[in-house]
Amino acid sequence: MRLVPEAEIAGEDAEDTRRLRELPGEARAYLLGTGYWRRVERLRFGLGVGGLFGVFLAEAEPARVDVDPEVWVVVGDLPPLYLVTDEIATPGEALAAYIEHRRAWVSAVRANASVAHLAPVDVEPSREWAAALARRLDMLERILAERA
Repeated sequence: MRLVPEAEIAGEDAEDTRRLRELPGEARAYLLGTGYWRRVERLRFGLGVGGLFGVFLAEAEPARVDVDPEVWVVVGDLPPLYLVTDEIATPGEALAAYIEHRRAWVSAVRANASVAHLAPVDVEPSREWAAALARRLDMLERILAERA
């Protein structure tokens, strides 16, 4: 799967393209909001569906020496997450890793366990939110399987 510069993001139709082109702004805002990066130098689009999600490879200026300058970022109509690139080579692998991390949160919430050690999700860890996220993850898995 080829990574595409922001300016070349294209969806399956005009509406999909419009919605996909909104996602780089979300990715930038999320990464900068973490405090780990000073600025995002470049985003390349790898995979997505307008209005649902986008997977980007970000090159960013770290705010600290122990922060990676290149990370995957998943944004859209779901909790955003950045992923280090050490063992993730493709957008599909990044989406699979996203699903795995978020399934761990869903499982912990359903088991009434702590989510403090997991990648943060900016909602109350309730069964309702876990169910909603699980439905989104199911959809992402179907999309990933279709594109494999």
